[in-house]
Amino acid sequence: MKTTFLFYLLFVLSLSAQVEVTDGNPIDSDSTKFTIENCVNQFNIEDTVGTKVGYQYWFVDKNFLDGRTLKMSVVEPHSATHAPHSHQEDEFFFVLEGTAEFILNGETTTGTAYSSFYCPPYSTHGIRNVGDTDLKYLVIKKYIMDK
Repeated sequence: MKTTFLFYLLFVLSLSAQVEVTDGNPIDSDSTKFTIENCVNQFNIEDTVGTKVGYQYWFVDKNFLDGRTLKMSVVEPHSATHAPHSHQEDEFFFVLEGTAEFILNGETTTGTAYSSFYCPPYSTHGIRNVGDTDLKYLVIKKYIMDK
């Protein structure tokens, strides 16, 4: 499962805007908007967004690259950011620290650091901290953007 998540993470993050190829060389009209400064994001506690049960940090928000996101959530012990829910996008969770309860269509299981959890589109899913320390996890999602 860890390997599957890592391949998915690399796949999602490596996707780029539509690129035209001419004579074997990519031509991307948007390529000049990507610089080392805006393509590297170092965590900064001052840039976190508080929640009722912890905080979130957006490494990549949906406006950076056609809806693709990478967010870290930190949840206090015995809490969840929200109840199980569903939406049209699929998403991945990857636990960095702590103990998570994963909920998928009414079934549950527990995972610890380096566990991943895939949530298919329209599935009822959730994640909650069932441990005695903070739960820290990444959320990878591609929002469907209006064009």
